Amino acid sequence: MAKNFYTGNREAKLLSKIESSKERERFKTISTIRDNIDLFSNKVSMKLIESGLIETVSKSSIENQIVRCLDTLCKAEDFDIDYMVAPFRTLISNPNIACLYLTAFIVEKLLNHKDVIDVYGSDEDIYYCIQKELTALMASA
Repeated sequence: MAKNFYTGNREAKLLSKIESSKERERFKTISTIRDNIDLFSNKVSMKLIESGLIETVSKSSIENQIVRCLDTLCKAEDFDIDYMVAPFRTLISNPNIACLYLTAFIVEKLLNHKDVIDVYGSDEDIYYCIQKELTALMASA
């Protein structure tokens, strides 16, 4: 015999608060990136190159690609974002969606760009490099 589970009002409210806080954080992150897209892409591309995670012929080309990626992120639907980050969802336990999206872009698409010689380091290294810059941006905004 199948069991019927009843989620009480208390659990429903708690789950609703968790989901709404995730949505607020997602909106805040994307809004901050949209307002500072050039500054953030410059810092991320510089940090990735300085850290030796990306070897490239042209820093400005990498920065332009990151600007395009972030612009796409700011305009994308939730489904498109979730589809892009799906292979990397288990990278860390509580990921920032923008960092995960940018990591997925670097590992899957930027790797094949004509000006990129190679991408070094693990996916986690790239994620944490991006997260460090995003955290600094969020703190200053």
